[in-house]
Formats: sequence, C-alpha cells, structure tokens
Amino acid sequence: MATTEEESKSASHPPYPEMILAAITALGEKDGSSKSSISKHIETVNGGSLPANHSAALSEALEKMRESGELLLVNDNYLKPDSKATAPIPRRGRGRPPKAKPPKPISPRPRGRPPKPKDPLASAVAKAAGGYPRRRGRPPKKHRPAVAVAIVPTAAAAGGGSVPTVVGVKRGRGRPPKVRPPAADVAAQ
Repeated sequence: MATTEEESKSASHPPYPEMILAAITALGEKDGSSKSSISKHIETVNGGSLPANHSAALSEALEKMRESGELLLVNDNYLKPDSKATAPIPRRGRGRPPKAKPPKPISPRPRGRPPKPKDPLASAVAKAAGGYPRRRGRPPKKHRPAVAVAIVPTAAAAGGGSVPTVVGVKRGRGRPPKVRPPAADVAAQ
C-alpha cells in the first residue's frame, strides 16, 4: 500500500497539504471551511488527476495538518492558525447578562485598625519598670488571719450594761449557728 506522499509524487497534482491550504484561501470563509467544501474545491481545480481514494487521502492529510498545528479545527471547520477567528466564539448563558461593575478604587491604606508605632526603647523601659508581667484574669484572694474580739463601750453601755461589739472579725458565709445554753445549765435540770 503506497502512502499519500508517494501517490502525490507519482500523480500530476500538487501535494495534499498545498491543495488544502489553497482551497481554504480560495474559499475565504470567515468561520473556516468544512471538509466537504475543501474536497469539492480540490475536485473542481484538479478534476482528472486525483486518485481513486481521494476522500481517504484528504481525511488523512487534514488530520496530520491538524495534529502538526498547520490547521485548526473549530466547529468542524478548518482554519489557518493565523486567521482572525482562531478560537470558538463563546456562547452566552441563559438569562440577562450581569451589569458591568465599576472598577473598585484602590485604597491608599489597608483595611482594619492601623498598628501602633513600635519603639524598642519604650517597650524595654516599660518591661523593666513594671517588673514581672501580670497574669491573666482576676487575682486570687489573699487569706487574712482572724482578728481578736474587742469590747468597745457604746451608748448602751453608758445606760447600765456593756454590750460587746466585734471589731474586725469577718463573718463566714451562710446562716450563723444557733446559740445554745452552756452544758452546765442543762445538767442541773
């Protein structure tokens, strides 16, 4: 079986890549030329000198030219790569197209709160003056020792008896315990 190059050398017609490019140029279609229109143009120009397997040789030549980058295949039409319509036209989606957004102005400063100026000397002085850094949260309660009861004369004491008042004693939490008579009084009964 002979290849297309051997057939084109033995035949009186030019090689298929030349005929294809000439056909696309001659047809001058904006969206590219289809395989059938290229074939019809080649048959009209080189009518009697084409081989019997013209359609198979044309398909093979088109495929090789497309793979090598000599032609582009767009929507089943062949184009030269230097032509204006090299890419398929993007189709619009359904619905109304979105409005064009105005360009956002470039802000001179970034978002958020600006950082505080950092002075290394000031931060070192603050650490030295402050001593150890404070821990987070509420400071723990300090335990205080109980204070002794002192009897202070009051207005009731001037009237006849002395009423002891407690100074500096902190009461505990909750209800105070019930006052009971001394144990000696209970044994006497």
